[in-house]
Formats: sequence, C-alpha cells, structure tokens
Amino acid sequence: AHTGRGGVSVRALRPHARAVTVLAKGLRAELHSEGDGLFSGVLPLRAAPEYRLLVEYGGDGGAGHESEIHDPYRFLPALGELDLHLIGEGRHEELWRALGAHPMTHQGVAGTRFTLWAPNARGVRVTGDFCYWDGTGFPMRSLGSSGVWELFLPGIGDGALYKFQIMRPDGSHTLRADPMARRAETPPATASVVTGSRYAWQDAEWMARRGRRPVHESPFSVYEVHLPSWRPGLSYRQLAEQLPSYVAALGFTHVELMPLSEHPFGGSWGYQVTGFYAPTSRMGTPDDFRHLVDALHRAGIGVIMDWVPAHFPRDDWALAEFDGRPLYEPGDPSRAAHPDWGTLEFDYGRTEVRNFLVANAVYWCEEFHVDGLRVDAVASMLYLDYSREHGQWTPNEHGGRENLDAVAFLQEMNATVYRRCPGVVTIAEESTAWNGVTRATHHVGPGGFGGLGFGLKWNMGWMHDSLGYAAHEPVHRKYHHHEMTFSMVYAYSENYILPISHDEVVHGKRSLVSKMPGDWWQQRAGHRAYLGFMWAHPGKQLLFMGQEFAQGAEWSEAHGPDWWLLDPSYAAEPDHRGVRLLVRDLNTVYGATPALWERDTAPEGFAWVAGDAADDNVFAFLRFDAAGSPLLAVSNFSPVVRHDYRLGTPEPVDAWAEALNTDAARYGGGGVCHEEPLKAEPVPWHGRGTSVRLTLPPLATVWLRPV
Repeated sequence: AHTGRGGVSVRALRPHARAVTVLAKGLRAELHSEGDGLFSGVLPLRAAPEYRLLVEYGGDGGAGHESEIHDPYRFLPALGELDLHLIGEGRHEELWRALGAHPMTHQGVAGTRFTLWAPNARGVRVTGDFCYWDGTGFPMRSLGSSGVWELFLPGIGDGALYKFQIMRPDGSHTLRADPMARRAETPPATASVVTGSRYAWQDAEWMARRGRRPVHESPFSVYEVHLPSWRPGLSYRQLAEQLPSYVAALGFTHVELMPLSEHPFGGSWGYQVTGFYAPTSRMGTPDDFRHLVDALHRAGIGVIMDWVPAHFPRDDWALAEFDGRPLYEPGDPSRAAHPDWGTLEFDYGRTEVRNFLVANAVYWCEEFHVDGLRVDAVASMLYLDYSREHGQWTPNEHGGRENLDAVAFLQEMNATVYRRCPGVVTIAEESTAWNGVTRATHHVGPGGFGGLGFGLKWNMGWMHDSLGYAAHEPVHRKYHHHEMTFSMVYAYSENYILPISHDEVVHGKRSLVSKMPGDWWQQRAGHRAYLGFMWAHPGKQLLFMGQEFAQGAEWSEAHGPDWWLLDPSYAAEPDHRGVRLLVRDLNTVYGATPALWERDTAPEGFAWVAGDAADDNVFAFLRFDAAGSPLLAVSNFSPVVRHDYRLGTPEPVDAWAEALNTDAARYGGGGVCHEEPLKAEPVPWHGRGTSVRLTLPPLATVWLRPV
C-alpha cells in the first residue's frame, strides 16, 4: 500500500489467483487484474489502513475457493538498523538472531521473518511448501547497501520448508538452502526448516561450575563418538538414555562428538558441512539434540563438538557461488579450491564471512551449551601452500606462506568464545609445529604473531611416534626407544591432548589392539600397556569408541562398534570386558590422582626415572601434583617378566603401593602384581638417594603411589 494522488494505491502479486479483494475496517475493494498474477487498485483513503487480502482461486468453470490472508508487504522491516550496522562491520556476535528464518509476532501478527545476506543478487524470493514451491509471489526487500534481503511472511510457523530463489547478476536463477538455517530436512532432501526452540534446560548447576577450574589444571579424559553409528538407528533422545550412563560408568569426563552440523553425505562423517547452524536432522530436531547435551551434563559429562571452519562442499544448493559469484569462498579459483578434499575454502579476509564463522562458534556454545569446540584441520587454514606445489600459491604481503587472514580469524574466534562463554575450551587439531597455538592472542611469539588463543592442541607428534613404536616387534623396539621419549622434548611447548582418534583406526590403519604385534594375548597386553602409558603421560587423553574394549576390526560408520564382542555368550567376551574394565579403572585412578593432571603444562610436574632403558624396553617416570606428591609410572614393553628391577625413587617416600597394574588378572593379564607395598631402600639409583626393587610384568604398565 502506497499513499499517492487520489488515495492509497495497493498492488498484490498473487500468481494463479482469479481475484483479489482488499478488506479493511469499513472497506471492501476488489483490485483489478493487470495480468500475470498482478492486481492493483486505488482506495479512497488518505493513509494506508491495516488491511487483509481476500484471494480467490479456481479454474475456468470450476468451483473456486477463497483465502483471507495478510499482505506481507504491509509490514515494516523486522530487522533493526543496529543489526544491519553490525552485519556490515562483521561484528554481529549473535548473527543467528538477525539472519535466517525466525518465527515471531510482528506488528501483532504471527509469522516468520526471512532474512538473507546475498550482496551480489539482483533479486531474492522466498519459496517453500507453503506456496507449492512457487516463489513468484514473495520477492524479498533489499535493505540498502548491507546486501541483506528481508521479508516477513504472516501465518508461516514451525516446520515450514523453505529455500531462497536467487537471481544472479547474469539474470539466471538458483535455488539455495538458507546458510543460517537452524534446522534442515533429513538428507538427501535439502530444504531448510523454520524452527524455534522451546527447550527448558536443566543443567544450571553444571553450567555454573564448569569454568571454576582451568581445563589444563583439571582431569580431562575424552571419549570420542561418531553419534550416528555409536548405536545405529537411535535418535538423539534415545541416545540420551544410553550414552551418558555408558560414558559415566567408564569414568570419562567428556565426550567429543564428531561433526553434527548438517551434511549431505554421511560418508564424510560430518566433515563436509552444508548447514553450519543446523544440527543434523538424521537423529531428530535441534531441541532433541539439546536434550542429549542436557542429559550428558546432568550425568556429569562435558560435551565437545567437532567444528569445521576450514572448508565446505560444492553442492549447487548450498554455499558455493551462493549468489552467482564467489561469496563465502575467495574469488581466485586456485585459492578457493581445497586441494585435498575437492571442497572450497572460506574467504577469511571478508568481514561478513569471518562474522558467519565466529558467530557460528558462539552459537553452538550458547544455544546448545556445548563445553568445547575441537577445530578440525587447522593446519590447512594456516598455510597458503598447504598441499600445494610451487607455483600453485601466492605468498602473503610479507612474502611468507602464512595465511594472515586465517590467523586473524582464529584469533578473533578464540577471543570471542572465551569472552562470551565461560568454561568453554577450544581445541586445535593442528599437525605442524606452528608456534603459539595455545598461547594467548595478545602474546607475540618469535615469529611475530600473537598466539592463536586455543585452550588445548592435539599432540599429533606423540600419537604418530608412540603408535609407530607400539607397532614394532618387541625385539626391535630398542632401536625405536626415542619414539616414546621424544615427546617430552616439546611436551610443554603447548597445552596438549593425546589423541587416539577415529583417524587412527580407519582406512587400513587397523584398530588399536590390531596394531600390536604378537598373538591375541600379547596384542591385548600391549593394548593395555599402551593405554596405561598414555594415561600417565603429560597431557589430556582422548580415545575413540570401540577402542575401550579392544575391538579388533577397523571402525566403519555403516555399523559402528562391534558391541557383540561384549555379549556374554561370546567365548572371548572376557578378553574384551577386561580391557573395558581397565579403561574404567584408568579413568577412576586418574581422576583421583592430581599428580596425573594438575601440572600437565608445567615442566616441574614430570621427571624421568629411567628414560634410557632401551635394551629393556622400559620407561619409568614420576608425575607430581601441585603439592609435590608423586606418582611413579613404569611401562615394560617387552614380553618377558623382569625380576628385581631397581628404580630410583624420590625421598622421603618410605613405601610404594600399586595404584594400577595393567597385567592384573581381572583385565585379562597374567596377574604379576605386587600385593604388598614396596619398601624404599637406602640404595642410590638413577641419581636418587633411595630406590625400590619390583617385578615388572610383561607388556604392562604399573602405577605406584606413596603409601
């Protein structure tokens, strides 16, 4: 409705309508058909009234029907100037509240506000199941130079399917899912879904206390889960009945969920995301996912989620050349193409794109109460020459290989998350020696860069070296002793997690127990000894599902862990149950022993006792808590019992008792244990004034603590 000469002009675009009538207080006026679904007329009024449209449909000679509706174009824009200003600056930290589809009441009428950033578009229409996927009648408004398009559609609510029909600069059209959709159709369907949350959280106690102690000074033991295949076929709410109790019984402090943002191809395990703001609908609604997180929190389990800001797939209904030109990706095709995965990289130098990703990190933390983000493929973001040969990349403005825009993005993301979300930890999967991954962003390092600002970093070097050592036959391990000790050279350069993740048990790499040499008994013993060494080593722990009970087969996303191995009717079930029992006890003793986690990032929290016993395949070291109380960890990676093995011990400890022994019979071991405390003798050894003599079981790790 527009005020003009002779009254108020009203125009309505209603494709396929036979007649359109304006209804207002004291007024009923039929509009004239201009053809192609356009109707117009002039009302004898001085100002535009509140009005509705009576639309009549029906074919020639057929019975028609009428529909009384609000005109979307009589409503003022429902997006404020401050929102547009912040979007333009790339500083809208709650971007999901401004863009996307939001059920709301606007000017007293219930409906949904649709908002989209598409600065290159010549026009945008909303289309969906509410208009039989014909968006002709719903062109969106362009809100000036912001590149934002907006339209409030009365009567549209939760569950409506929609997409945006975009006219590209060349006049062609493309149909796109909403980049800011908070819910999506279940793949292979690709529409976005209007949604609003009604979930009532019950984890206030958890949220209040989760940030009281710094993560790097706390017990932190992570069970990594691919949620769709952990128990295939279960919904988020069904998983909430099983996963929290299982993880709590094993003593893990956290779960890490492989990516749950909507993704079209299940075989990508979630690492090729098309819906960055939508939890995958494969297992339920966003509120169903909230229920799962809530259940884990009420069981005392923290939730870390894999987050993938490094790349996105090229699907023609998603982000690639979204509005007809490169938008989320760099304009240079060679720079945009991710060389490893056939995907596209983000343009971290564009403020709106950086805002899209930073706000997305905040979104998962605030809207779904996740306690951490593990950021995937950080190295591929940091280096301009990542997987590129000479001549395939362009140096930065200083002539270097560092992606300065990606560095700035990661710093901004970390700083924003830590400022807004107390108790949340960010974790980098970064496979190089980039300096300062877990250093504060304002602390400049020797390379001239501030720290990236992560809380923790995956220790890929430790993982690679230690698994290489474990895969060798014991007779050859003495030649590879350094692979187990080298990690202590750099252990305090970052705040580390020791990861045995999904990547290490797929694609021909074999499961953890199958990496071990020898017969089945030796493989299980090596598996247990390795876990005992890992849990005692400085750094936090992460173990992928299935490895907690020594699954022999590689993981497959098609059927998940081999739970049948734990069926009592299976003859070898005790072997697998024993390993799971060990993992439970490792976590239990670990959580009750501050020496194993309180000084993970402090060199004074560790001391070698025997780091050079290569011929024996033995490693012995001390861990200390903040008060100086020690724990002695000894690993024997040879298949022979070593009697009367002397180790130097710190004074003034008079006696040591076993806290854990991976060779215990209940774990499936040989039962070579120390039932009685070991008395320290005044015999200097390993540079210490006292020592103990003990029997080292074969292929086993023993933890000793002061009596």
